[in-house]
Amino acid sequence: MTDDTLLETPLDRAHATMESDLSDDAARLGFYERLADGELYLLLKSEVSGESLDADIFELQPDEDLPPDRYALVFDREDRLAAFAEGPAPYAALPGRVIAAMLAGQAIGLGVNLGVAPSSILIPPAAVDWLAATLGPEPEEVEGQLTALDEPSGLSDRLLQGFATKLGPAAGLCSKALLARGRYDDGSSGLILAFIDAASTAQAPLARAAQEAITFSGFAERLDVAFFDATDPVTDRLSRVGLSLDMTPPETPEPEAPKAPGSDPSKPPILR
Repeated sequence: MTDDTLLETPLDRAHATMESDLSDDAARLGFYERLADGELYLLLKSEVSGESLDADIFELQPDEDLPPDRYALVFDREDRLAAFAEGPAPYAALPGRVIAAMLAGQAIGLGVNLGVAPSSILIPPAAVDWLAATLGPEPEEVEGQLTALDEPSGLSDRLLQGFATKLGPAAGLCSKALLARGRYDDGSSGLILAFIDAASTAQAPLARAAQEAITFSGFAERLDVAFFDATDPVTDRLSRVGLSLDMTPPETPEPEAPKAPGSDPSKPPILR
């Protein structure tokens, strides 16, 4: 193992947090979230041909009376894959969520950073299936009539950070996002996350991002996602009682026009 492969990565930190207390559900969820969101290098048998990937599946025989366990190998850095393979090797760089979906239902686990990093771990097939199922299903549509809206309460820092992380890449898909507590005509209640002025094509990815924020934060309450126009009367009520989540797209700085040498008094010309 080289010094370069030992440089700590976000996945290493998430793994260390999980290993420090295996009874901590939030820490385990944090590790799986990092695994799903990060780019991973999947070791292949051969170079990519067309759209097909031929993952290099390794077998482990923990019990001679049972079929061997099968694992695909992934690494969170290219140099870690090369260190494991002891040289250049074919790979595909994919988000962890895509790899989990590819392997789901095939009784194939994940060997993560095996032997080349502190986050070396074997993830069994059942856990890969769970991750794919958690990330895969579309949010269900439900019908219910809101009867009251209140200020949100009982929000953990982890949940708020989860919203910030998951909704950050979606900034610009709506004008604002408002989080409140809602009550319905059937007597149920829960959090409601309302996206304002979201285009119809943006609604599915926004709902999925909100769902993942709830899942990986370990928040056990119900969350409903709703979409309203800024002119909708409920939007005014939401604005008064709800917590506003930042959905402002980052500004792209305009490139500076080139300046003639010597025109900036703070940067005198270089004399040769």
